[in-house]
Amino acid sequence: MKNKDFTLTINSLCFDENYHPSDNTRITTNFANLARGERRRENLRDALNMIDNRFNALAHWDNPTGDRYSVELEIISVDIDIEDNGQTFPTIEILKTHMIDHKTGQRIEGIVGNNFSSYVRDYDFSVLLLDHNKDQPQFSVPEDFGDLHGKLFKYFVNSEDYKQNFAKPPVICLSVSENKTYLRTENQHPILGVEYQPNESSLTEKYFGKMGLQVRYFMPPDSVAPLAFYFVGDLLNDYTSLELISTISTMETFQKIYRPEIYNANSVAGKCYQPNLKHQDHSLTQIEYDRQERSQLAVEQGKYTLEHFIKPYQTILEQWSASYV
Repeated sequence: MKNKDFTLTINSLCFDENYHPSDNTRITTNFANLARGERRRENLRDALNMIDNRFNALAHWDNPTGDRYSVELEIISVDIDIEDNGQTFPTIEILKTHMIDHKTGQRIEGIVGNNFSSYVRDYDFSVLLLDHNKDQPQFSVPEDFGDLHGKLFKYFVNSEDYKQNFAKPPVICLSVSENKTYLRTENQHPILGVEYQPNESSLTEKYFGKMGLQVRYFMPPDSVAPLAFYFVGDLLNDYTSLELISTISTMETFQKIYRPEIYNANSVAGKCYQPNLKHQDHSLTQIEYDRQERSQLAVEQGKYTLEHFIKPYQTILEQWSASYV
């Protein structure tokens, strides 16, 4: 039983070349980071073109000129009201895809999730974890690490608000980890591509596991490195080909911009693959991005979460988390 219901507010905002991040958006978020600086409009336009081109390359059947589809992106932000007094805190931000079929004129619903942004995750990784290990001789993780965040995410996905707005469970697509080795398997999916398996579990996998998500790693056709797909249920059978392509084309584009050493490398991942952000043989996109700034901002955003969410609502959150099933 839940001892208290929190109020969720779901907002959506179109992600196009005119996009401006809202005040509540984490500025380290992939899409928000593009919408800054003098070239913000060109950045956004170029990224959206990359997504459309990749989508059409993967959805090549009945698409002889490679321009049948375009992808529309919607930023979904979830605010939570802990005390039911109108004071909200931004908890989760994800992306929703739609596909426009220019041959039939249809607008087809895609997948929700894709990108994943969370202030509480910033707090967990950039404040709590660092503080926990400050004076420790060996790295360790607090026993309840990720519990609150995981329960807040599950609360959202299991809510009536989610069910009224989204037809299927979320799929979140992330980069592979530099700290692991990935082995190619014989399993191959026509859209997701060749499956890889990691040599060991990661902290990110465990963290997302507390959110109710499992993970599989696939390298799509004509990609150079595997992507991590976090999902509920059956990734290979619960989603249509076009839904999966919308996620691949969107998130692979972001990764080519943000992690070109891995996803825009000039060589393809082999049977035994270890990602490396120092890999020199890669190509850069024309899209501007400041990776160093992003790391620094994660700490600032974690501290902001501590002051404006964790501390003010600590007692309520601890009681709720202890009783939430």
